Amino acid sequence: MGHLSTHVLDTMNGCPAAGMQVTLQRMDGSNVETLKSLSLNADGRNDGGPLLDAASMAVGRYRLLFDVAPYFRARGVALPEPAFIDTVALDFGIADAGGHYHVPLLVSPWAYSTYRGS
Repeated sequence: MGHLSTHVLDTMNGCPAAGMQVTLQRMDGSNVETLKSLSLNADGRNDGGPLLDAASMAVGRYRLLFDVAPYFRARGVALPEPAFIDTVALDFGIADAGGHYHVPLLVSPWAYSTYRGS
């Protein structure tokens, strides 16, 4: 059964990015549809199941938007204006609607990395 999930780790503070705002969008040519907006839980994950469950999974192009600068400012980090990293936009494709797609983000105010997790 396919599904999409994410997990965000704050590498500056060595903890999950609890409270970070995340938006999931589906992209179809020039049309962008927001599917879900959420706040990450204490473990840096979304509550209430996967971002996309088996019934919602579809082949296509997607974007995850992670509100990085607002998260770090809320933690009391003094960031310049504009912040070096404001929003991380990760564009990715789902080629197999029956697959498990996990998109983790490791982030600080100055750097980030991602990969297709398991």
